[in-house]
Amino acid sequence: MSVLVLLVEDEIDLATALAYSLRAEGFETTTAPDGRSALARVRVDPRPDVVLLDLMLPDISGTEVCRRLKADPQTAGLPVVMVTARDEEIDRVIGFEVGADDYVAKPFSTRELVLRLRAVLRRVYAPPPAAREAFGVLRIDEAGHRVWVGGAEVALTALEFRLLCHLVERRGRVQTRDQLIDHVWGDEAAVEARTVDGQVKRLRQKLGAAGAYIETRRGAGYCFHAGGTA
Repeated sequence: MSVLVLLVEDEIDLATALAYSLRAEGFETTTAPDGRSALARVRVDPRPDVVLLDLMLPDISGTEVCRRLKADPQTAGLPVVMVTARDEEIDRVIGFEVGADDYVAKPFSTRELVLRLRAVLRRVYAPPPAAREAFGVLRIDEAGHRVWVGGAEVALTALEFRLLCHLVERRGRVQTRDQLIDHVWGDEAAVEARTVDGQVKRLRQKLGAAGAYIETRRGAGYCFHAGGTA
C-alpha cells in the first residue's frame, strides 16, 4: 500500500522538487502552501499518512501547526516530520516538545529524508502486539492506540504513546535516556537528553494519577512501576 505524504511548504519550487523526489521513491504526495491549508487538508480524504512540515510558513508557524495536530485526538497519532533551515538545539527541543516525530535540518539529501520518513512510518504504523493488562488506575489498549486513567480516556501523541509502552514493556527495569532515544525516537533522530526529560514530564502530566508510575532514578534514567512515586 502506498504512503501519502502531505508536504507543507510555501516555496513552490521546493515543494515541487520534493514531491518529484518522493514520488520517485514510491510515495504519493499532496501539498499545502501554509499552515491553515495543512490543518484543513489532514481532514480530507484521502488522509495523509505522514506530514512533512516546514517551520517557516507565511501564516502560522510550523511549530503551531504541529502543536494543534498533536492536541487534537483525531490527528494526534498522525506522524509529523519537521523540516527547517534552523538547526539550533533549542529549535529541535521545541519541535519535539510540541510532538514532532522527527526533525530534519536543511540542507538534506533526498536519501536522508526518505530514510527518516520510513523510520518514522515503521515506528508509528508497526503492527502492535495484543492489548496489555491494566496497571493500577492505568489501562492501555496498544492495538487501538488508547489509554485510560481511572476510567477516563487520555489523548496521547504517537511519540508519547510509544514512550509509555516502552516503559511499561520494560517495567521494573531502569531505562537510560540513551536507551529511550534508541527505542522510542530511533537512532535516525537527532534528540538530546533534555528532550527525553521534557517528554517524560509531559507524559506524566497527561497521565495524572498514573504519572507517578514513571519513577525518576537520579543519575540513571526512568523506570515504570505501578506502585511507584515520581
